Amino acid sequence: MKAEIPDKLFYKIGEVSALTGVQPYVLRYWESEFKLLRPKKNRAGQRVYRRQDLDLVMRIKQLLYEERLTLEGAKKRLRHDVKGRGQQLELDIQEGPWGDLLRRVRTRLEGMRQILKGDRTRHFP
Repeated sequence: MKAEIPDKLFYKIGEVSALTGVQPYVLRYWESEFKLLRPKKNRAGQRVYRRQDLDLVMRIKQLLYEERLTLEGAKKRLRHDVKGRGQQLELDIQEGPWGDLLRRVRTRLEGMRQILKGDRTRHFP
């Protein structure tokens, strides 16, 4: 059963360890292996993890311990996951009032982009 994660801005390494079941020395090692895992340090030099760092630790743990991937395999999977998030979603609202509105907004944005690039011949519809 998963532990309830408190809603906080920052978590210390001991809290992350307790919440995820990953020892602090393993968390520090993962920082050296996974470029995405880079918790900030406070003025005292202690690591402070944000919620997204905590989520990433849980994802790495899943890849390594549950899916039994190697470090390289986990790195590749995380890179693939990150690239996948960058793709545009297909909303399937081409027709109807929303499709028309989106087309007009897109046309205006493209016009603004042309103006910002220096092409002043194109005007907003």
